[in-house]
Amino acid sequence: MVEDEVRLAETVRRGLVAEGFLVDLASDGVAGLEAAQTGGYDVIMLDIMLPRLNGYEVCRQLRAADVWTPVLMLTAKDGEYDQVDAFDLGADDYLTKPFSFVVLVARLRALVRRGAPERPALLAAGDLTLDPRSRVVARAGAEITLTPREFGLLHYLMRHRGDVVSKAEILESVWDLNYDGDDNVVEVYVGYLRRKIDYPFARKAIETVRGAGYRLEGNGG
Repeated sequence: MVEDEVRLAETVRRGLVAEGFLVDLASDGVAGLEAAQTGGYDVIMLDIMLPRLNGYEVCRQLRAADVWTPVLMLTAKDGEYDQVDAFDLGADDYLTKPFSFVVLVARLRALVRRGAPERPALLAAGDLTLDPRSRVVARAGAEITLTPREFGLLHYLMRHRGDVVSKAEILESVWDLNYDGDDNVVEVYVGYLRRKIDYPFARKAIETVRGAGYRLEGNGG
């Protein structure tokens, strides 16, 4: 847990220990980055407003170094754009202060279950490619500009290419674990992606599986 509010950090640490977690504390971004790169943790709880190095930069440097440990942003910043920034830099979930301890424990356990699978340097499905590090997407050699949410959705589909994934699974992984809006937002964003990665190339990569969800063809269509 990387948190500069010492009393809060210690209170949360004691509570998590009582729930069966082992918790290390760091009080600034530099110390947190060093610990996260070498500690072999299951989850990183990361405040945004940190001394020496802010949480956004810690997360960015971790992902650039191919450290894919799930990151939960824990912060008083609750604006929509703050959340988008966090997800764009590679965070997996976001919780604002003040928060429910019960919700925090649930989010952490979900992230532990999800784990941190090895992510290849380049994902490919036929002539469609996605580089998680540089965040570059291309098809047939032509670079495609995506919004952060579109990128997150495509990244998820490509990591599960060939498999049918439900709207609920997509919402949990691409939006956040506590999203309670209309699941039709997934359909909307799939439409956005198709207009960028399929239609201009007269190919079909993303398939709708009626009543089940979506599948990215393993060969890219």
